[in-house]
Amino acid sequence: MINKVKKVTLAPMEGVADVLMRNLLTSINCYDLCITEFVRVVDRIVPTHIFHKISPELKQGGFTNNNTPTRVQLLGQEPHWMAENAVKSIELGSHGVDLNFGCPAKAVNKSKGGAVLLKTPETIYQIVKSVKDSIPDDQVLSAKIRLGFDDASLLDEIVSAITSANANQLTIHARTKRDGYNPPAYWHHIGEVSKNHDIELYANGEIWSLADAKKCIKEANTANIMLGRGALATPNLANVVKEKEKKMPWSELSILFNHYAQLELQGDKSFYFSSRLKQWLRYLKLQYPQAESLFNAIKLMKNKSDILKEIEKSY
Repeated sequence: MINKVKKVTLAPMEGVADVLMRNLLTSINCYDLCITEFVRVVDRIVPTHIFHKISPELKQGGFTNNNTPTRVQLLGQEPHWMAENAVKSIELGSHGVDLNFGCPAKAVNKSKGGAVLLKTPETIYQIVKSVKDSIPDDQVLSAKIRLGFDDASLLDEIVSAITSANANQLTIHARTKRDGYNPPAYWHHIGEVSKNHDIELYANGEIWSLADAKKCIKEANTANIMLGRGALATPNLANVVKEKEKKMPWSELSILFNHYAQLELQGDKSFYFSSRLKQWLRYLKLQYPQAESLFNAIKLMKNKSDILKEIEKSY
């Protein structure tokens, strides 16, 4: 019986887990891998500056500042162009390539990308095969899916498409597109995949604590997990689920949050300074009542110096 987490990947959370957050979280955790926010592929090779904007880690060998390997995620529906951009990703320094078949965003699905492809396993097969045939044999090809679009009836067919096309790894977010992010996550479906398919599996969805992680790996029958929103609510969650340390106390987290605020102020998204801080606090207050107090104190503030003063008062 699997009873201990082995590998932990940081999820590609669009608009949240950008390079600043990836660097911050990998600096305090032993992550095995980070997946970037997606690079949108349509009908051409994406310019290098777009790859670098989404993954500045490519300029330093594909590693975060703390030497955690990073993998570029591609989102698109055209096999040829997905393959061309996968090759470019690796040439630029990505540690393998990840394919997005799980994004539930309406705008993405409307343009035939992300989770909408779960309706057509044959298209998924063609994309995965085209990419796998194009990249070097020593490079890992991974895919991220949900259980299905409206339900899990096509899950086995979807996984068969991915394994038949020789992908190396598969992450399953244990909810359908229709489920969105509503609890619970149905990890037992991943357990069925584990029984029926030979591929390295990662379980994702509703992992907020060590207890959740243990229950997840038992039901999913895999020692590998991907952390998403839980990693934002408890910043050292990767180390917690690996049983290296306890949940970070607020006394440490408040200092970390202040550090994050300073980095946001210096970053290229400083125009969104207050909204970025409030966005993270919305996750932190799920686990820390002090974060809710800080959120309430700054939620109407616009002036950056006033916000920083309030943050400094929290520790």
